[in-house]
Amino acid sequence: MRKAQKNKIIYSLLLVTTVIIFWFIDLYFFAPDLHIEERGEIDIPAYVLPLSSREHIVKHNYYALSYNEEHEQADWVAYALVRSHLTNDDRKRPYFIDDPKVRTSSADWRNYKNSGYDRGHLCPAGDRRFSESAYNETFYTSNITPMERDFNAGIWNSLEIQVREWARRYDSLWIITGGVLTEDLPGIGVESVSVPEAFYKIILRGNADRPEVIAFLIPHKVSSAPLDQFRVSVDSIEKMSGLNFFESLDDKVEKPLESASRNSDWRY
Repeated sequence: MRKAQKNKIIYSLLLVTTVIIFWFIDLYFFAPDLHIEERGEIDIPAYVLPLSSREHIVKHNYYALSYNEEHEQADWVAYALVRSHLTNDDRKRPYFIDDPKVRTSSADWRNYKNSGYDRGHLCPAGDRRFSESAYNETFYTSNITPMERDFNAGIWNSLEIQVREWARRYDSLWIITGGVLTEDLPGIGVESVSVPEAFYKIILRGNADRPEVIAFLIPHKVSSAPLDQFRVSVDSIEKMSGLNFFESLDDKVEKPLESASRNSDWRY
């Protein structure tokens, strides 16, 4: 009886070891290749970038991010969206690949495989159809987060569509977005990529002297509620996420900007 139990334990350990070995072989020897032409770093104004350690900030051509190694995803992704970006160019959807600029290596896309979660874009691929290079760089795994499929295709997609409408109306926007990363979140895959319980999106128009902001905080679950129901103050996102937005703005501008949830007119 003891021998049978011992053999069962040995077989289980061998099975786990074999699975891990094949996962690493698949990861390091058969990873898909994606060519992205790097043309330099995006010029995002300092006041748009949340307060982060410089060593964690990664800048690509058309967006920047702060990578959180503990949660294996970005604390935030910041990018511009202007009217001229909104094209219907047909782009071939590439494979997801690791972000070569994340020093600790971004989470592998295989963590999402059979997890039940979408690889949810933070900087949407749909906002980058104007350029093949811009489109492809949204498929770095540093730009994705686990999302429930119906959430990703539902309320979150509705918000992305609304942001595009604002870009058409107001021409030039800055967007900061991400999952709310807190302790004890469930994880997926070998690297335990955290599954956020909520997602935020902050949209800014205007300049550093007279900025206008609208912010949303949406629980990570299916909802048919109107977007305006999830409109919040930037302060409330800061309290929940632990991030600090618009720190470099003058206090006279920053405080009223962050404290009110309806201090400017954004037409739906």
